[in-house]
Amino acid sequence: MESSIGVESETEFAFAGLHQLCAPLLDRLDALPDPQQTALGVAFGRQGGAAPDRFLVGLATLNLLAEVAEEGPLLCLVDDAHWLDQASAQVLAFVARRVGAERLALVFAVRDSSESDAHSFVGLPEMRLDGLGETDARALLTTAVRTPLDDDVRDRIVAEARGNPLALLELSLSVRPAQLAGGFELPDVPDVPRRVEDSFQRRSGTLPDETQLLLLVAAAEPTGDVALLWRAAAELGITREAAAPAETAGLLEIDTRVRFRHPLARSAVYQAAAPPNRRRAHGALAAGTDPQIDPDRRAWHRARAVLGTDEEAAAELERSAARARARGGFAASAAFLQQAAELTPDPVPRARRALEAAHAKHEAGASEAARELLTVAEAGPLDALQRARPQLLRAQIAFHLTRGSEVPGMLLDAAKTLAPLDAALSRETYLHALDAAIILGGLGHGRGVLEVAEAAQAAPAPAGWPGPADLLLDGLVTTFTHGYEAGVPGLRRALEAFRGRGPHAEAVDSSDSRRWLWLASRTAVALFDDELVYVLASRNVRLAREAGALATLPAALILLSATLVFTGELAHATELAAEETAITRATGAVPLRHARLILAAWRGRRAETTELYTASVQEASARGAGTEASLAQYALAVLHNGLGNYPAAQDAAARACDSDELPHSNLALPELIEAASRAGQPDRAAAALELLSSRARASGTQWALGLAARSRALTSTGPATEDHYREAIERLRECRMVSHLARTHLVYGEWLRREGRRQAAREQLRTAHELLSDMGAEAFAARGERELRATGEHPRKRTAQPADALTAHELHIARLVATGATSREVGAQLFLSPRTIEAHLRNIFRKLGITSRRQLKELNLP
Repeated sequence: MESSIGVESETEFAFAGLHQLCAPLLDRLDALPDPQQTALGVAFGRQGGAAPDRFLVGLATLNLLAEVAEEGPLLCLVDDAHWLDQASAQVLAFVARRVGAERLALVFAVRDSSESDAHSFVGLPEMRLDGLGETDARALLTTAVRTPLDDDVRDRIVAEARGNPLALLELSLSVRPAQLAGGFELPDVPDVPRRVEDSFQRRSGTLPDETQLLLLVAAAEPTGDVALLWRAAAELGITREAAAPAETAGLLEIDTRVRFRHPLARSAVYQAAAPPNRRRAHGALAAGTDPQIDPDRRAWHRARAVLGTDEEAAAELERSAARARARGGFAASAAFLQQAAELTPDPVPRARRALEAAHAKHEAGASEAARELLTVAEAGPLDALQRARPQLLRAQIAFHLTRGSEVPGMLLDAAKTLAPLDAALSRETYLHALDAAIILGGLGHGRGVLEVAEAAQAAPAPAGWPGPADLLLDGLVTTFTHGYEAGVPGLRRALEAFRGRGPHAEAVDSSDSRRWLWLASRTAVALFDDELVYVLASRNVRLAREAGALATLPAALILLSATLVFTGELAHATELAAEETAITRATGAVPLRHARLILAAWRGRRAETTELYTASVQEASARGAGTEASLAQYALAVLHNGLGNYPAAQDAAARACDSDELPHSNLALPELIEAASRAGQPDRAAAALELLSSRARASGTQWALGLAARSRALTSTGPATEDHYREAIERLRECRMVSHLARTHLVYGEWLRREGRRQAAREQLRTAHELLSDMGAEAFAARGERELRATGEHPRKRTAQPADALTAHELHIARLVATGATSREVGAQLFLSPRTIEAHLRNIFRKLGITSRRQLKELNLP
């Protein structure tokens, strides 16, 4: 069994609780893949390197524990988990959600949510422990109290303790023997922990002064380091014999570690001490802590020994903050910086440190606390650039917390202020403002996309050779201010740079490319560039996986999943959607429905699509995300076109086409044209066709030109109609978008049948039905089946495939294993342990009726 105990005063030390749990196991690090070894090494301060994503640290922890569990079942007990540092709590909660087939269990003991902050563990299976029943409480009290006990006293102690075993023992110990026999009354205090803490305080208060000071030193040093305790005691002139009365009183024991009887005993001693004595204790601990071995703890103790301000102590805390940040402990870094600001005597560095603390608080997710620190920073003297940074951070916080319509304007104001001070940051802020305006879409009443794009024309020129993000900003600004046709060349240059081609290309894994790769991938859809969409979306997923960036991986998986729907790989898209859902659940992030919604719509599943659509629109409205609402409208249009409900499809597609998000508008235009032409609205179809044709000519891709040709065919009459259909098929054959090719065969076959050309119709409908059935586009396939039957042909039924028995998650694992990947490699990609992968493989083999990986490879999974 391995154990860890959360300590209230340890919450400022990043990964302290995790290190306490894993320290005895670190000799097994060599069994982990190199990126995971590095992640734990950096997190624990054993080596330098880039700050690891906390979920990569989580995967490394999971695999480390699973490696140990291979030798025998492993129980990890984390007591007082509500006092874990934030980084440790997040990692251990992630591990708990990913425990699968391992012989491994994690048990967290937390106080009731009303008494603690244990949000990281919400959603895990829980068992609430009730207090002892009255009979058991009386029995425990009888065994603990050896002297005669008056019935009224017993009843009152039992009532006051409320079934808390510790309270029963402590309340009985806190009174004199004479009182136990009768005439004793306890005040009616409902806070049992406070009563117990008071009992510990009374007991410690009767000890000799030297013993009380030694107890205070022990309470102020949560690591339980005996050697440090004696060094600090020596600083205070306290002998080791002073510990005896405290041990006799049952408050603590000292052997290989210093252990208090209960965390409440520790807090009782610390809280009861006078402030000067606390400062003396922390000063002695700082003096006894080696600055080379443990500089952060020394800085922490030294800071608490200060009365008033102290620049040297503040500077030490600032250095500790930098080390915490380098390990990925953003919350710890913020806490160190905040305290550093409070100890800084000079208003200039105090304002700077408060500003840095505000940024760190926001990065750690404590945006409200960041706002308070900004107020402190703005009260001090700041230079021009420092005055601009709070303005930018307030806008970023507002975007994170509210998604309000005022956010694009706030970002624009910040970008304008930054322009003469930091050209690169100004340009990035303009790009953020434009992206925010697109995301808000039509749900806000602030500055719209056009106004933001016009303002962004004032962005300063790049300081040097423009990078991919610079080109993306310029391309989007041109597109929204001068039209789609004018913007396409610039956007294509930007996307090629993100791809790693052209004179403006950066390393594909540069921070600039990673930060904006999601926007670049969406923009590729706006260009109808199927190759760039696939390459950039795939790269986004790959880079997020390699970095262990589970915070950004779900969005990357959604975009790649949608791309695979268009390429006709619905089974693979389903796997990625399932992975996205699993990661979102494991990390406790806000659920995202986009991938599942698009899949349900293309599969023609009315009930599922409707449910997901309703939830998506409601949440988009609540979060102020108009682009999410437009995507939901696009999905609804696909569903109704598949089902042949053209008036409903027309309404949904029209709403999606109104989006400022060009990808959604481009995807919705062909849906609107098909629906309007079938619903008897030729004027509406013609207007949409004119816009689509203009964009297709500007784009010049086979995908765009093929969709435009199909749409012209849907709105045409006479001999030219067939030419348009044939052009559409030829063009779409030359691109990746097989789903659109299949639907083109479908509408062409439907037209041929209505023209009375049954034989020609059968050929097109047969092709459409086979493609759509095989990819799983069930509603569109059903349309093809009905049309085929109308020509007198009975379509073949789709042959059941072995993989049909697998879940999406199992199919994903099977596909990866079939490529030759080991269980460890597959686990690293899917953030699971190798043992969990092996367990899934056993189920996969059983369902498929095979016994080896070689046979799996031979199945040629879809």
